[in-house]
Formats: sequence, structure tokens, C-alpha cells
Amino acid sequence: MKNLEHFKETLLTEKKQLEEELKDVGRINPSNPDDWEATPGDTQDIDTEDENSLADKFEEFEERSAVETELEVRFNEVKGALKRIEEGTYGICRICKKEIEDDRLEANPAAETCKEHINN
Repeated sequence: MKNLEHFKETLLTEKKQLEEELKDVGRINPSNPDDWEATPGDTQDIDTEDENSLADKFEEFEERSAVETELEVRFNEVKGALKRIEEGTYGICRICKKEIEDDRLEANPAAETCKEHINN
């Protein structure tokens, strides 16, 4: 695989960025260090008597949860790609075992499949 070091650096940079973004909306699950969970955000000004205030906080938490979920999915994809680099299987399609095209890896360094199997 050509450019392996380039892709490794790209993935490590993205992993670090994703960790920072995850810390903004969540925390590592204390009972499972491989899992992230959303945090409620700023709860200092919650007026439990005001239904609108409570509804706003619930809506904010739902938004944080959605963002956290998407970031965690990508974070796990990146970690998987870095593991494949360590194992010597990076850049090989998990379906047909052919080399993944460089332009596909440039677009998505965590790709697990070649263009032919992009939706599998």
C-alpha cells in the first residue's frame, strides 16, 4: 500500500479532532471505556418550575445526543482503520479483498470497501 504513512497521519489527526469534539458534547461512559455518552450541557440555569425551560433543556440534550452518536460512529471507524494499519490489512476491501482505490481513501481514509462495494 502506497501512502500508508500519509493515511495514518490523516487518521491520527482526525481521531484527535473527533476526541475533542466528543468531549464538547459527551464523556466516556464510566462503565464502558469504549463507549461515549452525551452529557446534558449547562444545567445551572434550569428552572424546574418552568415547562419551557425544561423542554428547552430536553431538546438541547437530544441534539447533543444526536451529535455525540454521529461523532462516536466516525470515531470508531477511524479507530478501526488505525487498527487495520497495525494489522497490515488497511486499504484492502473487506468484501472482495482487492485494494481500495487511493482516491476513495483520500475521500474517506477510514473506508473499509472499494468503490464497487461502497454500499455494502
